[in-house]
Amino acid sequence: MIPTVVWGTGNVGRAAIRAVDAHPELELTAVLVHDPAKVGRDAGQLAGLERELGVRAVDDVDAVLAARPRAVVYAASGDMRPDDAHADVARALRAGAVVVTPALYALYDPPSAPPELLKPLREAVAEGGGSLFVSGVDPGWGNDVLPLLISGLGSRLDVIRCQEIFDYSTYDQPDSVRDLIGMGHPLDYVAPMMLETVPTMVWGGQIRLMARALGVEIEEVRETMVRRPLERTVSTRTMGEFEAGTQGAVRFEVQGIVGGVPRLVIEHITRIHPSCAPDWPSPPDGAGAHRVIVEGRPRIEVTVEASDEDENRSAGGNATAVGRLVNAIDWLVGRPAGIYDALDVPLRPARGRLGRSWG
Repeated sequence: MIPTVVWGTGNVGRAAIRAVDAHPELELTAVLVHDPAKVGRDAGQLAGLERELGVRAVDDVDAVLAARPRAVVYAASGDMRPDDAHADVARALRAGAVVVTPALYALYDPPSAPPELLKPLREAVAEGGGSLFVSGVDPGWGNDVLPLLISGLGSRLDVIRCQEIFDYSTYDQPDSVRDLIGMGHPLDYVAPMMLETVPTMVWGGQIRLMARALGVEIEEVRETMVRRPLERTVSTRTMGEFEAGTQGAVRFEVQGIVGGVPRLVIEHITRIHPSCAPDWPSPPDGAGAHRVIVEGRPRIEVTVEASDEDENRSAGGNATAVGRLVNAIDWLVGRPAGIYDALDVPLRPARGRLGRSWG
């Protein structure tokens, strides 16, 4: 069994605890939390399981890393605290752990990561002997392994479009939805995630990774952005009211330009209520989905819906992103220390888990 720590118990951390518990080769040995109110609570309770796991949450990072865990699922957010997340991951690497995380956007494509971010992590790997794999929570597989797999099914390839389409009214992450993305703010409010170049900073690595796999040169990365106001005040189950006239939907693209044409596109279409921007693409169930469209011959379209935590489609996206990360741990443990990406880490069958009862 591989001793594994889950660091953080938010939307991603809850799913990570469940994924580690379900994995036949992993053993949950510690859960790290920041909120004092969570210290001492059982991991099963924090993860929404119907049973206790016998692991109590702690906030002593030094003590947990001093025990030299073989793996760390770093589930703390990097959205509002990128420098802290980077430092935390480096600490875990220096402790010799295999670290999997969605928090370091720049590491989606390590070859194109800024040297000032990559160098300290390489040094931490060399010092501690750990390994790092970063994959997105949006989820990463929808912007790398899935479109690349589908691209091999056709004879002519014109455009690959990866879409996240969500109604965030059920997403229990008010800081991100309201302040980071701008939902519920006046349209003249410039949300951090909507600032020019930020979408490229977050998703540009996945564009470059796909281009690298396909053997094409990206001439430039472009962005498009459209925002729509709510026509009426709406109420959400998890985040209260959003007033008429404030931002109710946003649609943006990060485009990889090849031969002067957008050939690789990552597109997000997000709403706080289905009544906003009804002319934009909507998910089949009305809540959320991830879609890959390959324009070419033949034209191929694949839509993936996932639900978790009482049919919450947003939580389902988190859970599949976490599954990609957690299910890579045993593979990484068997490989040399280093920094890996989605082209290195295979997507493998869930061996030993069919029919297994775990919660």
